[in-house]
Amino acid sequence: MLERIFQLNAHNTTVRTEILAGITTFLTMAYILFVNPSMLAETGMDIGAVFVATCLAAAIGSSIMGLLANYPIALAPGMGLNAFFAYTVVLTMGYSWQVGLGAVFISGVLFFSMSLFKVREWIINSIPLPLRSAISAGIGLFLALIALKNADIVVAHPATLVGLGDLSQHSPILAALGFMIIVTLSYRKVTGAVMIGILLVTVVSILLGFSQLDGMVSVPPSLAPTLMQLDIAGALDVGLISVIFAFLFVDLFDTSGTLIGVSQRAGLVDEKGQMPKLGRALLADSTATMAGACMGTSTTTSYVESAAGVAAGGRTGLTACVVALLFLLSLFFAPLASAIPAYATAPALFFVAVLMTEGLAKIDWQDLTVAAPVVITALTMPLTFSIANGIAFGFISWTVIKLLSGRYKDINSALWILSILFIIKLGFFP
Repeated sequence: MLERIFQLNAHNTTVRTEILAGITTFLTMAYILFVNPSMLAETGMDIGAVFVATCLAAAIGSSIMGLLANYPIALAPGMGLNAFFAYTVVLTMGYSWQVGLGAVFISGVLFFSMSLFKVREWIINSIPLPLRSAISAGIGLFLALIALKNADIVVAHPATLVGLGDLSQHSPILAALGFMIIVTLSYRKVTGAVMIGILLVTVVSILLGFSQLDGMVSVPPSLAPTLMQLDIAGALDVGLISVIFAFLFVDLFDTSGTLIGVSQRAGLVDEKGQMPKLGRALLADSTATMAGACMGTSTTTSYVESAAGVAAGGRTGLTACVVALLFLLSLFFAPLASAIPAYATAPALFFVAVLMTEGLAKIDWQDLTVAAPVVITALTMPLTFSIANGIAFGFISWTVIKLLSGRYKDINSALWILSILFIIKLGFFP
């Protein structure tokens, strides 16, 4: 049966190899089980329900990817987009989390439609590579600021907006320790480095009496507090256009980059470097996003950590299905997730931030018409606490600077249209 579904022999792999690859991928991305509920709970969402939604969204997305597209790529609620959902859409813009879920659902529907009608290629090819790198780096800096805030290393200051926290307290000390552990273990290529760092900080925190653990295993919490609580009508507010656009665009770039990068490492691309079943993979991603929004979590996306499973030999969708099964088994470990403090997940956020800023190394810093929009995009995200604002300022600055510099060929129709829409949005619907 497994041979018929996943074509193991054709991909020169075995059931044992695929299972080991699935376990490897799961261990590298399981930190989302702790980070996502902790982050979304700040919006007022029930932490137990979000934990269940996270497990189910990851299981649904990964299983669809495995069964429909037969790719060894796992999915789960995405880092960066969950921060945008919690800290920008709800806590800064003032929308309810129900409306936020509605925006996530609409972005999933748009992504699904784009996958069916192949609009995806036009949009991705229209966005300059430096701007894509800037968006990724900006999200990284956004996560870094959140991580420093959660660790109490950076605090509010009336004169300078931000300042240094009290480093003699346990939260910054344990967070710094966790980050050093994660970086060291990752450098030594230890599987599950991020999750190990989170758990070690949590254990130390419990032993020192700063946190409390009420058991390890229990019946899964109720999903009722968040199930089908999304407010789609509220998300149709004109002020949420840029929010929906940000959810859509970041997921689009993140997913496409992950799919292409991981499939190339696995040797699953054709002679032209293209993925034969890319459309199915994108349908899996968009379907998981819509399902996740209905259950109570932010955008679900393909995880670059799937490369760890590919390195372990994963070549088919059986790897993704193993990940899905492990996420389902994780439903019974909700007490552990609720015991993890914010300063234990902060090192994971900061580590992801480090990885996401690597795209800045590819920028041509000698060309000011490229460097300026890149810096504007990357810095605007953390400083305005909004991924959407960073994308908007990036597109506008790229178009205007290229126009005034006489570089008309660097501006395509998509950039013109999007820049004008962003100007209208920022000017009339801030």
